[in-house]
Amino acid sequence: MSSLRELKAPIQDDLKQFQKIFRNSAKSSVPLLDIIMKYIFKSKGKQLRPIIVIYSAKLFGNVSDKTHRAAALIELLHTATLVHDDIVDDSDKRRGRFSINALWKNKIAVLVGDYLLSRGMLVALKAKDYDTLEIVSDAVKEMSEGELLQIEKARKLDIDESIYYEIIRKKTASLLASCFAVGAASASSSEDEVKQMWKIGEYLGMAFQIKDDIFDFEKTNIIGKPTGIDIKEKKMTLPLIYLINNSSPSGKRSIIRNIKKHSKDKKYTDKIIEEVRNSGGIKYATEKMIEYTDMALELLKAFPENESRKALEQLIEFSISRND
Repeated sequence: MSSLRELKAPIQDDLKQFQKIFRNSAKSSVPLLDIIMKYIFKSKGKQLRPIIVIYSAKLFGNVSDKTHRAAALIELLHTATLVHDDIVDDSDKRRGRFSINALWKNKIAVLVGDYLLSRGMLVALKAKDYDTLEIVSDAVKEMSEGELLQIEKARKLDIDESIYYEIIRKKTASLLASCFAVGAASASSSEDEVKQMWKIGEYLGMAFQIKDDIFDFEKTNIIGKPTGIDIKEKKMTLPLIYLINNSSPSGKRSIIRNIKKHSKDKKYTDKIIEEVRNSGGIKYATEKMIEYTDMALELLKAFPENESRKALEQLIEFSISRND
C-alpha cells in the first residue's frame, strides 16, 4: 500500500491550486479573524479529503478549476466542523495544539466555524458551481442531523445497532461521501456516476468511523487519545454496543448504570474496556469495518481500471489502516 506522501506526489500541482483557493477564501479584513485563520493554516492535517476530491475527478479524466474549488469547499466545511466539534465535545486540543475554543472561547469559536462554512459556500456560489453546492449542502444537513441524533440517543445509552449505523452514516460518512461525489461532479460525470461515487464514500465513511471506535479500546494508545474517552463522554460506539447486546439483562443494566453514573471514574471505565475486549466487541467491530471497506472497493470496481482508481483504492485502504 502506498503512503499518503506517495499518493500526493502525482497531484502536487492540483493540491497547490486547491491550497491557494482555500487560503484566499478564508482570509478576512477583520484583524481577529485573520489571526485565527493564520493559526488554523499552521495545522494542515493530512488533506485526505481534498486528495479524494482530486482523484475522484481524475477517475473521469478531467481535473479542472471546478475540482480545485470543490476541494477547497470541502476543506473549509471540514475545518468548520472540527471547530464546532471541539465546542460540542468541550475539547481543548486538536492535532496536538490548542483548539480554537480553548484559546478564544466558545462564542468566538462558533462564529469562526460559521465564517468558514459561509466562505466555502461562497466559493461555489460565486463560480456558479450549483451541483457542487447542492451535494455539500446535503452533507451539512446530514451531519447536523447525525450529531443531534447522537445527542438524543446518548441520554438513553441503550441504543440499537441499526440506530448507531444511522448516526455514523449521517454524522461521519456524509462528508466523505460528498468528497467522492463533488470530485465526480466537477468532471462532468453523469448523475448515476455521481450517486455511485457518493455511495463509495458513504461506505468508506462508515468504516472510517468504526476504525475510530476501535482506537478507543486499543491497549496501546497510539494516537494520543485517552483510552476510554468515548465512554467518559457517554458515546455509544460499536464495540460497546456489541458488549451490551451480548450481556445478560442484569449485566446490561450494570454496564449502562456504570456509564451513566461513573463514566469519569477510571476504575469503572477500565472495567468496561476490559469487558469489551473479552466480549469479542473489538473483533466484531473490525469485521464490520472490513465489510464496509470491501463494499466500497467492490463499487469502485465498476469504473475503468486506471491510475486514479488504483489511487482511490489505496486511499480507502489507508483510511482504515491508519494509526491516527
